[in-house]
Amino acid sequence: MKPNLRASSDRLLRRIEQLAAIGSIDGGGVCRLALTEEDRLARDLVTRWMTELGLVVSIDEIGNVVGTRLGVVDGPPVMIGSHIDSVATGGRYDGTLGVLAGLELVETLNEANFQTQHALAVAFFTNEEGVRFAPDMMGSAVHQGSLGLNEALATKDEKDASVGEELKRIGYAGDDAVATVTPRAFLELHVEQGPILEKAGTTIGIVTGVQGISWTEYRVTGTSNHAGTTPMGLRHDAGFVAAAITTEARHLADQLGGDQVATVGVTELRPNLVNVIANHARITVDLRNTTEDRLQQAEARMTQYIAKLATIEGVEVASRSLARFCPVEFDPDVVNLIETTTNECGYACQRLPSGAGHDAQMFAPNCPTGMIFVPSQGGISHNVKEFTAAAEIDAGLDVLTQVVLQLTE
Repeated sequence: MKPNLRASSDRLLRRIEQLAAIGSIDGGGVCRLALTEEDRLARDLVTRWMTELGLVVSIDEIGNVVGTRLGVVDGPPVMIGSHIDSVATGGRYDGTLGVLAGLELVETLNEANFQTQHALAVAFFTNEEGVRFAPDMMGSAVHQGSLGLNEALATKDEKDASVGEELKRIGYAGDDAVATVTPRAFLELHVEQGPILEKAGTTIGIVTGVQGISWTEYRVTGTSNHAGTTPMGLRHDAGFVAAAITTEARHLADQLGGDQVATVGVTELRPNLVNVIANHARITVDLRNTTEDRLQQAEARMTQYIAKLATIEGVEVASRSLARFCPVEFDPDVVNLIETTTNECGYACQRLPSGAGHDAQMFAPNCPTGMIFVPSQGGISHNVKEFTAAAEIDAGLDVLTQVVLQLTE
């Protein structure tokens, strides 16, 4: 019989605070880029918690860490997972909530001396953010077979350090083979990272899927020259091209409308001097849409625009894909189960797609997958001001607990 369990959000919040102390930055946020010393310390802490809770801990060749609580019957586990790496100016809830909520659920089951029929696993995946190494969701992509292990290990950061080298340096190049187990089901509790739930006054978001993501880096090569003596019509200005790409990204999203979004997140110019025309620019364009054909349309229009712009300005533009994921829909049965459970728990809820990428999308093609969102105050995330109230975390933990109890039985 399913027990009447109530996990402790107080204990969960204490763990969140302890983890946030690693890589802490001014304002209450964190900086734990993947495979840095801060990431190592965070991994050590969470792995220790897993061991203390009696989980069987495994570390695979891409550094994913999975702690498993055995069930009555043999077979694949129900897995709860997310990440503990962050962006450079991140908040304390992004990713962390999903991992530590899993540990809280395990501790609650331990206290009740209740053994689930099917095993329960809690995982955190390497380099979800993709800030230091592209693409994002790297560890979960390798785990689920959509990215090759060797390709991931060979990926280098801006300082020419590879994923494989850095995993060895921090002691998390594991011995276990990747993707040896497809979970019975996969769940991820996460802060929304957007304003929709808060604006609607809704406590729980039932995530229907994840929009497609296209990241492209452009490197523009022009000609440096004197800012005062070079006529405008004779310039080959990499800085102008970068600015025009930025403006076009916004125009493109406005023109396509609907769910289309576009962001220029990185712009670097050289020689970066006030009175010198830039001869080099590096710029990234992030395009997202919930519909694959619309995303392809946005990519094609951006590519055509940049080619025309390069010809007019007389510059060379080289591009490379940093990440490309098709839109993902989550399992209808899991989505319905989360919604039914939320209603039974008495929380206001609504269905919505995720605008951000998550580890869950890597599992969706291979096993029943779902996500639970809780509100982000002000819609703010990837920011030191990221905040979710304790009552909302408690609600998300409550729904997660009840859903997991049903899936493990």
